[in-house]
Amino acid sequence: MHPRTYVLIAAGTALLTAAAVPITVFPALAQPTDEPPHGPRAERLGVPGPPGAKPQGGPPAPELRADAGPVDPGPVDPGLVDPGLVGDEPVGDVPAGDGPVSAAALLSKVSRCRQISNGLYRTRESAPTAVPVCDANGAVFWKADMDIDCDGQVTDRCNKRTDPYFQSATSYTESSGRALNAKELPYIVVPTPSRIWNYRNSGISGGSVAAVIHGDRVQYAVVGDTGPPGIIGEGSFAAARGLGIATDPSRGGVGEGVTYILFKDSQVPSLEDQDTTARQGEELAKQFLQEN
Repeated sequence: MHPRTYVLIAAGTALLTAAAVPITVFPALAQPTDEPPHGPRAERLGVPGPPGAKPQGGPPAPELRADAGPVDPGPVDPGLVDPGLVGDEPVGDVPAGDGPVSAAALLSKVSRCRQISNGLYRTRESAPTAVPVCDANGAVFWKADMDIDCDGQVTDRCNKRTDPYFQSATSYTESSGRALNAKELPYIVVPTPSRIWNYRNSGISGGSVAAVIHGDRVQYAVVGDTGPPGIIGEGSFAAARGLGIATDPSRGGVGEGVTYILFKDSQVPSLEDQDTTARQGEELAKQFLQEN
């Protein structure tokens, strides 16, 4: 793997107050491939990166520690942090009802953050640390940008011509062992485990179900790839399309306003099974509303 440069818009965070308790839902089954963790972040707006800039992966890069060691987030249990990057969410209890779960209902449950990460993430390499991972009953969540991951199977929209940083592998695979199809499958990218946060310790694995929210849209997705250990906020071509976000792997994505809710201990047996993902996602989202 080679390092890749990212250019995005980041936003800061502010400290608030609240609390939450974790629960579990489904056993995790998916296993990673032997391919090293990775997840591309295409250059934004056609701005070129430094010479030799390529995709990343593996252990934390030195530049992620250039801010003189780990970020001190303060007391984690009592400290309540604004997840940042999404404002004006509705607040208050919203009943799940019998219809589809709305973006407003989900956002009303993530307006405040009980930070579980040991520090904050960047949304791009040159950005300040700003994004915490937050705990809730039955889920973890964060609010960030969305870069476009076009890795995996070669398609007419995801290939070396459309994405100069294209890679033909994903950290997690279809049931057949093939890499995921970013054009067709909504999946999200989680940071490679590091001193900041290890997603496995929060009941998240390949094939875990997530609700991704942008504006008034909700897209259910699976955890399908891993990215740099200090950067957060990435989804597949198909996930972006479902959220109304520009899908071009080089110039697309959005700089803020995306909420990622990952349901603890959830699992779809086959990551490519979108019907099961959507069905489980809706059930888990309703349970999330009832328990938070």
